[in-house]
Amino acid sequence: MNWELFALRAILATIAGLIIGLEREIQGKEAGLKTNALVSLGSAMFILMSMEFEGDKYVDITRVLGQVVVGIGFIGAGTILEKQRKVKGLTTAATVWCSAATGCLAGFGMYTELGIVSAIILIINLVFGYIEHKMKKKAKAEENDKEEQD
Repeated sequence: MNWELFALRAILATIAGLIIGLEREIQGKEAGLKTNALVSLGSAMFILMSMEFEGDKYVDITRVLGQVVVGIGFIGAGTILEKQRKVKGLTTAATVWCSAATGCLAGFGMYTELGIVSAIILIINLVFGYIEHKMKKKAKAEENDKEEQD
């Protein structure tokens, strides 16, 4: 692979991770801009390295893809916390996992798919994060009203 194609894929992976991480950063989450960008870039690098062996005898380049998924699962597990009987960090862990997927897409040169998936991740976190916030706010208000009645 020539260096221009390598650079393009690395840069696109990084941009996808930054876009995804920006939303997490705005929300004040621990895994924000840098984490998502580095996860996406790192995933792309592993894919790009494995592609160097494509076509070699007894080589299955897809094994690296599977290992990226497992490795990111380990990182994601570290972002999940239980506090006062509530689980926190699941969305951040899922977002980091999706950032790894965007890196893999960039590494494989699947640019259209990369754009689509990055947009979907952003929409899910922004739109449904807003809806979730409103639902929690409403539930808390109802709980407070109920306590006042008792």
